[in-house]
Amino acid sequence: MTTANTIETLEQPETATSRYAQLAESVDSVDWVGPLRAHALSRFQELGFPTTRMEDWRNTSVAAVAQTEFSLADAGSSHANLPQLSGEAANRLVFVNGFFSRTLSSTADLPEGVICIGMAEALTRHRDLIEPHLGRYADVESHAFSALNMALLQDGVFLYLPDGTVVSDPIHLQFLSTRAEAPAIANIRNLIIAGASAQARIVERYEGGAEASRLTLVVTEVVSGTNSVIELYKLQSEADDAFHFSTLRVDQQRDSRFTASSISFGAALARNDLFIHLGGEGSGCVLDGLYVVGGTQHVDHHTTIDHAQPHCDSVELYKGVLDGRSRGVFDGRIIVRKDAQKTNSAQTNNNLILSESAIIDTKPQLEIYADDVKCTHGSTIGQLDQEAMFYLRSRGISVEDARNLMIYAFASEVVQRIRVKDLREELEATLLEKLPGQDRSGVSP
Repeated sequence: MTTANTIETLEQPETATSRYAQLAESVDSVDWVGPLRAHALSRFQELGFPTTRMEDWRNTSVAAVAQTEFSLADAGSSHANLPQLSGEAANRLVFVNGFFSRTLSSTADLPEGVICIGMAEALTRHRDLIEPHLGRYADVESHAFSALNMALLQDGVFLYLPDGTVVSDPIHLQFLSTRAEAPAIANIRNLIIAGASAQARIVERYEGGAEASRLTLVVTEVVSGTNSVIELYKLQSEADDAFHFSTLRVDQQRDSRFTASSISFGAALARNDLFIHLGGEGSGCVLDGLYVVGGTQHVDHHTTIDHAQPHCDSVELYKGVLDGRSRGVFDGRIIVRKDAQKTNSAQTNNNLILSESAIIDTKPQLEIYADDVKCTHGSTIGQLDQEAMFYLRSRGISVEDARNLMIYAFASEVVQRIRVKDLREELEATLLEKLPGQDRSGVSP
């Protein structure tokens, strides 16, 4: 529970945020970005850190983050003790503590015209492409962490797909954290621009161990052009003492298709904010999520799908498995504007509670201002089905294996929807490793 002293501290922005002004002053950036950063810092200082008195944050306290004295990660950090790079990837951008590593990256197989580089370099070389979009979608006026991210802007991903470009192999974006002696921030800013009829699959990974608390602060803005098809798969498996705050803002144009799949296994505290704007007629999106947590982990997903034009569709499926004294939060909001006739939308959040101490707060919402729509939403919270357990036990399966089979079957529905084979197989194996109990030899997908 947040104490009175903590609340008082967080409601005094000059107390809780003054050190971030000093951090922002230490950041070097190109001249044209300066006004964006200065405005964002001003807004962050006015907003302060969110508190549990705010509706969108009432189930998630950020007191532990606000009270930690973070420094900015060093671009010259050693590459020693890095997590192993995952699998073979022809197209891969690697970041260490938030900074692009050219020696670990390879993009030689990308089609001609595609730009896939670090944001720090792109701000200088591709201002004409970036300036119309950077900061246009992520809300710095009312979202404190988006404002802080912009204020501390240093590096991240810039991906540009020209009109008609089809990238056949997945593009891997791997963000690695090294061990730190003191709490540090890895501040990451990503901008993805997909031209008309462009197609790509993107795998976004956040991994690493730490001996001191690390704050990963991510803002990703996506522009999905007319008739484009973009799939974004995110895996967060950071250290048990890490904090992870991620914001995804997507602007979709006519007849575009966007898929986002968020898999959360790691971090002590993780918050994912997703806002999808269906701004073109005939556009559609799919949002999938899976969170598997235990111990005292806390994971929070806030999603908003804004149907602003007619003939758009959205499908949303989030599933959670919670053990120990962990806590999950799902707040899903679907908005159907007055002119968004012929909308088709479905939202589902299902949760499996494995212990008496685990908590889930779920709040699916519909806001409908049109009259010719088809919208559904719902959520479930439950434990393992005892009748199904009895059925499996009656066929000679042990209690533990029967339990694990049921947990796997529940969680794997989201994993099976991932269209990158190597990632899907990796996640299936990870799910098995995370099942409770010691003997898992009898469990198979």
